[in-house]
Amino acid sequence: MSFGRAITIIGIDPGLNHTGWGIVKSVNNKISWVAHGVISPPSKAPLASRLGTIGNAINEIIDAYNPDEAAVEETFVANSNKSSLLLGHARGAAIAALAMRNLDVAEYATRLVKKAVVGTGTAEKEQVVFMVKRLLPNAVSENKEKMDSYDALAVAICHSSMRNNLRLIGAK
Repeated sequence: MSFGRAITIIGIDPGLNHTGWGIVKSVNNKISWVAHGVISPPSKAPLASRLGTIGNAINEIIDAYNPDEAAVEETFVANSNKSSLLLGHARGAAIAALAMRNLDVAEYATRLVKKAVVGTGTAEKEQVVFMVKRLLPNAVSENKEKMDSYDALAVAICHSSMRNNLRLIGAK
């Protein structure tokens, strides 16, 4: 973590139906938008195929944007055990794809991501999207499917903030 060097960060918001991804550049405490999108495996495909789609797409994104670091949102407890398990599979596929490309992977709780971007850990999804658009004005999309990508951009913003705070603490 060198001071002043641009770092490209990929943020991932894992999901079996829609995995959001977002790329930001971070220099000190300044961030800028690079790209964002959503990986949407075919909903009728077998689980293994859907997980493979997520992993392959993340590899393509890494090839295209060459991130230096990665951040993934931690799994929250879903409505049912089955939903939690399926979400965990999607998260595992994403983390494995990142790790196999030798990226350091940071993990952040949803509440911490919301607090880093909005200022409160209990923010609603709409507030997160609003703040991501304010912080990264080029990251605009009217496509409702892309809404998951704003969560991924929020994860990347959180990582940028946390890594800069850690660097400053270590620079005493």
